[in-house]
Amino acid sequence: MNIKPKTIFLIDGLGAILSAFLLGVVLIHYQELIGMPEKVLYFLAFIPCLFIIYSFSCFFFLRDNWRSYLKYIALANFLYCILSIAMMMVHRDSLTTLGYTYFVIEIIVVLIVVGVEYQVYKNMRTIK
Repeated sequence: MNIKPKTIFLIDGLGAILSAFLLGVVLIHYQELIGMPEKVLYFLAFIPCLFIIYSFSCFFFLRDNWRSYLKYIALANFLYCILSIAMMMVHRDSLTTLGYTYFVIEIIVVLIVVGVEYQVYKNMRTIK
C-alpha cells in the first residue's frame, strides 16, 4: 500500500465530514426511523467534528513527523467505533433495523480507515 500520510488525513477529514453530516443532520430528521435518541446522535456527530479539525489541521499544516499524528487519529477512530458499539448496546431496545444497519456500516467503514491508517503508520516505521 503506497498511500501518503497527508492523503490519509484528507480522507479522514472528508469521512468525518460525512459522518457528522449524516449523524447531526440527516439522521436527526429521521430519528424515529433510526431509533437512536437525538441527544446521542448529536453527541456522536460532535466527535467527528473534532476529527475534522484535527485531520484537516494535519493535512494543511504538518510538514513532517506525520507518524505520531497518524497514530492519534487512528486510535481516536477506533475508540469512536467502540463508543458507537456501546451506544448501540445501551439503546438496543429502541434501535430499529435501519438504525442497526447504519451504525454497523459506519463502524465497518471507520474500521477499514483505521486499518489503512495503521498500515501507513507501520510502513512509516519501517522506512525510517
